[in-house]
Amino acid sequence: MSLDKNKTDKELGLMISDYLKTKGVETPKIEGHKTDKEKIAVIDKSFKVILETLGLDLSDDSLKDTSRRVSSMFINEVFWGLEASNFPKITDIDNKMGYDSMVIERNINVQSKCEHHFVEIDGLATVAYIPKNKVLGLSKLNRVVEYFSKRPQVQERLTEQIYYSLEYILETSDIAVLINAKHFCVKSRGVEDTGSDTFTSKLGGKFKTDSMLRTEFFTMIK
Repeated sequence: MSLDKNKTDKELGLMISDYLKTKGVETPKIEGHKTDKEKIAVIDKSFKVILETLGLDLSDDSLKDTSRRVSSMFINEVFWGLEASNFPKITDIDNKMGYDSMVIERNINVQSKCEHHFVEIDGLATVAYIPKNKVLGLSKLNRVVEYFSKRPQVQERLTEQIYYSLEYILETSDIAVLINAKHFCVKSRGVEDTGSDTFTSKLGGKFKTDSMLRTEFFTMIK
């Protein structure tokens, strides 16, 4: 999904960022140092240097706009999750129906970049929660996952960020997050193991303390 500026909530994004800092899981970053336009200009100039250093002829019609494309892609498509102002608007309703069983969203797309080598992390997330006072619009789970995926990441931190942001929004710890992903820093370089994948999980509240509920969760997502 691409960023829709009309469906963002800067105020909530700033509160979520502050909450993640208290948990020690916010992405290390410098806040508010450049506008998007300034960032694109700097990356454009810097990436030209990288391309020229590699020995590429930037006068060629196939390469002359590459640095501009990359800089725009980084800011507008790949890493927009770095900005708190881009946090998605969250639609919720009061849990007037008293629903107290699991809500599970499976197979949520995860496309991110490894912060160590800036190559692909490609996988799927499952998010579950037991409503307390609030019930979220289902697509909002997808959008929270997408937001935190759109930044340089390590999978462990990504899992924690999704969990704690939902804990803050839902006002409950009864949340489970599971991510299964392939890392191209493993697949396409280094050890070049094309068959391995990585699982991470974060379980809180009843998902952590109630063994029967935990078993039910893992059984339902298989």
